[in-house]
Amino acid sequence: MFDNLSERLQDIFKGLRGHAKLSEKQVNEVTREIRLALLEADVNFKVVKEFVGRVQERAVGQDVLKSLTPAQQVIKIIDEELTDLLGSTKQGINFGRPPSVIMLIGLQGSGKTTATAKLANHLKSQGRHPMMIAADIYRPAAIDQLEKLGDQVGVEVYSDRKAKPEAIIEAGLKKAEKEGLDTAIVDTAGRLHIDEGMMQELVRIKKKAPPNETLLVVDAMTGQDAVNVAQEFNEKVGFDGIILTKLDGDARGGAALSVKAVTGKPIKFASVGEKIADLEPFYPDRMSSRILGLGDMLTFIEKAQSTYDEKQAEELEKKLRKQQFTLEDFLDQMDQLKKMGPLDQILGMIPGISAGKLKGLQVEESQLKRVEAIIQSMTPGERRKPQIIGASRKQRIARGSGTSTQDVNRLLQQFQQMQKLFKQFGKMSPRKISQMGQTFPFQL
Repeated sequence: MFDNLSERLQDIFKGLRGHAKLSEKQVNEVTREIRLALLEADVNFKVVKEFVGRVQERAVGQDVLKSLTPAQQVIKIIDEELTDLLGSTKQGINFGRPPSVIMLIGLQGSGKTTATAKLANHLKSQGRHPMMIAADIYRPAAIDQLEKLGDQVGVEVYSDRKAKPEAIIEAGLKKAEKEGLDTAIVDTAGRLHIDEGMMQELVRIKKKAPPNETLLVVDAMTGQDAVNVAQEFNEKVGFDGIILTKLDGDARGGAALSVKAVTGKPIKFASVGEKIADLEPFYPDRMSSRILGLGDMLTFIEKAQSTYDEKQAEELEKKLRKQQFTLEDFLDQMDQLKKMGPLDQILGMIPGISAGKLKGLQVEESQLKRVEAIIQSMTPGERRKPQIIGASRKQRIARGSGTSTQDVNRLLQQFQQMQKLFKQFGKMSPRKISQMGQTFPFQL
């Protein structure tokens, strides 16, 4: 979502490099470019005015730190102000006496029902025991959708197709308490637009079953409309935080950069994909780093750890030591990488990998799929011993994977080179390998 803004800002920063000192005129030119970049990203104009004003005030006349160039100093100021704009620090959910009630509100089409299931899945992964309550009785198939998602994440869904929302929530909370569940997530009804009836129903629900946390689900793709919707809900119903959905989309990102400043309410979660696990706690400092092209190594490490299989890693290390690494192992490692998420999102977290460098990544991802198809078209014996693959086998594998024999040859040659490299590592002591890693760090 922030690719265009990120690229614009990085182009601006390039113009600052090489200067030993910045004049006030140069600072004014930079802030003017930043203002245009933010407005083009559909950020609220009042938010832009205040943001640029703070950056300009701090940048003009500020001494350059001894360890930093002027460009780095300006980036540091913008990073701090952008982090503040996005909410300063991560804000978690306020839990109360079990069962804690979390109510999700928002317009129809914002992804509210899916966000309910994603939140339940996230809380379950954190060790909580949630229930979902289907209180959207107006949208066709809303209850069916939540029940299907509940089966997918292994979380119970309470529903009653004949009762009113207030009664459904009251009965659902009693059931959650009886079953010893500590969290109840309520999916309320949305509308295609804001109307008084919708708002009054939400007010009644909040009075009947006061939630510990009310979260507004906002579609980041709707731009400034999302900010206007958030203002309306805040004034008429009130909420504690925001779940920003569709942050993996190609909109300009203005909603994410404006909604906290306009409403005063923090973004607590961001949905970054269609999978049920694609809901992340929102870290303003990490998001700022991503926008400025500084990377997000903490999220990268967390994603790697969440998909990391320690036992599998130990077995792989033994195989590498004994030079027994096969194409089956290579396929397993590709699966581990895919579990972390789309390749462009993962690499975008690494410092120095800009939006511009990721433009050709779809080609790279298609090449990975081609490699995967070739290996999957092999027999188990061929994967373990690729040296048995002759001309006729190559033709069969190429037909099965929809590729050419040249593609198969290329993969086998690359795998042979990889095995030679692992053979060299296998002869080294762990200390020697560690020293090599310190002397020749891997760089993208």
